[in-house]
Amino acid sequence: MHDRAEKGSASPVGGTFGSLSDLRVIDLTQMLAGPFATMMLADHGVTVIKVEQPAGDITRSFGPYRDDDSERVLGGYFQSLCRNKESVVLDLKSEPGKAAFRALVRNADAVVENFRAGVMDRLGLSFESLRAINPRLVYGSLRGFGDPRTGISPYCEWPAFDVVAQAMGGITAITGPDPETPTKVGPGIGDIIPGMFLAFGVLAAIHNARRTGRGQFVDVAMTDAILAICERVVIQHSVSNLVPGPQGNHHPYLCPFGFYPAKDGPVAIAATNDGFFAELCRGLDAPELLDDDRFATSALRGANQSALIPLIGARTARFTKAELKASLGGKIPFGPVMNIAEAVADPHFALREMFVAVEQPGSGEIRVAGVPIKMTETPGAVLRRSPLLGEHTAFRLAEAGLSAPEIAMLTGSAGQGRGQP
Repeated sequence: MHDRAEKGSASPVGGTFGSLSDLRVIDLTQMLAGPFATMMLADHGVTVIKVEQPAGDITRSFGPYRDDDSERVLGGYFQSLCRNKESVVLDLKSEPGKAAFRALVRNADAVVENFRAGVMDRLGLSFESLRAINPRLVYGSLRGFGDPRTGISPYCEWPAFDVVAQAMGGITAITGPDPETPTKVGPGIGDIIPGMFLAFGVLAAIHNARRTGRGQFVDVAMTDAILAICERVVIQHSVSNLVPGPQGNHHPYLCPFGFYPAKDGPVAIAATNDGFFAELCRGLDAPELLDDDRFATSALRGANQSALIPLIGARTARFTKAELKASLGGKIPFGPVMNIAEAVADPHFALREMFVAVEQPGSGEIRVAGVPIKMTETPGAVLRRSPLLGEHTAFRLAEAGLSAPEIAMLTGSAGQGRGQP
């Protein structure tokens, strides 16, 4: 476990940590987008109570698993997204389960879900009904095309995953090696970026609720979030009436700004201003590029990049990534393209605690990605593994005011309720 694990968070396992330790969020999210949002909150101290159906979040069954993890208790996918969270099992299709959920909501700052539009309304657990219980409640929703409360999309009822959001949000159309090959971005940014926006929106609404005493509905559409980060394309189309396509590994206006070959793999170089370009030419022992009138200014280098890119590439290809790092690193914006094995071995990520060990029941421990937002006074952290199914059910329901017989009935029907771990 992480060496700060004894601090715990506001939960049955210990004290508090982080700048958000006074907040409590009821988490109904599944898959990637919603859980990423609540993971960000949990990593900075929010008490995130994940409410799961008796069968558990579907992602509990997702791998990868270690070969010696015979019980398949926590897959790597679930471990990555649900660290620092708690698990309460409730059957929200039953009246006792709904009553217990409402009891949890009374003392919460926010409820977050990413079901399709109307699911919570049909369960009798709509924002409006929960707000009647807790007027300061913030209700965060994340859907493919938004919620009708904030704007009715013609696609409102459509299901969506990452690849759909990337496609319709505009990023796929500008990503790839050439205009004929639009390409999905590797990580699931169609989920992750909406999750980041949702985390921000929920915090903004909680801040307002604490000033005014009134909660509100926070709605993020996955497609909207992807369009928002494609802001340059919006400007290109609006100002110049362009419809940009994939630009490959280089910039449409700036040069050099992209990937170049080395003997053992590509490197990134962004030496667009005159000083950086001169330093690049010296580092590559290429004075002829510095003396070429076609490349005398940043504007000319951008206009003549079809000639400049292969000339730089011919020079970089003479060296290894390590040699280029030695000659260019720290002098210009430069970095080798790293795979995950190279990143794990790199001292930067170790010193920045970007790979953190958590307990893996039955298999020792595994590493998950660390917290990228660093704070000097109230640092976030990955302090504990993801919860076992229903690990905190009895504790949290007792805290919410349910009697021992009520808890026994609920946990018995779900086969859960381990209480404090």
